[in-house]
Amino acid sequence: MDMRVAAYAVVTDDEDRILLARWIEGRRAAWTMPGGGLEPGEAPEDAVRRELREETGYAVKVAELLGIHSSVIPARRRVQKSPVPLHTLRIVYRAEVIGGRLRYETEGSTDMAQWFPRAAIADLQRVKLVDIALGMAGL
Repeated sequence: MDMRVAAYAVVTDDEDRILLARWIEGRRAAWTMPGGGLEPGEAPEDAVRRELREETGYAVKVAELLGIHSSVIPARRRVQKSPVPLHTLRIVYRAEVIGGRLRYETEGSTDMAQWFPRAAIADLQRVKLVDIALGMAGL
């Protein structure tokens, strides 16, 4: 079994909008929480700051840990072809923008980032992590 540990952030603004990134490595493009995999030896808080900068252009201050979600993806459902299942650990934080400006990632697993009113999220093509993370945040 493969394992992937990743860190994500729930980021809101003064207008009660939520920042999402569009993931393009899946079977079809879908909105997800900004964040991603830890590099070897990297602390989760450092990973989420790095990933937010890469995917959205924003510098963030990491606030509280909201939770950790564990899931096993069967081999047949993995995006990347593999004969073994994937165990994912998703560490979810709340974070706040402290600098930078919105821009899109190039040559990565996401191709754009956008602020969405909370009510609009239900109508988006999104990965399950969005609902999981928003639930952890009480949103």
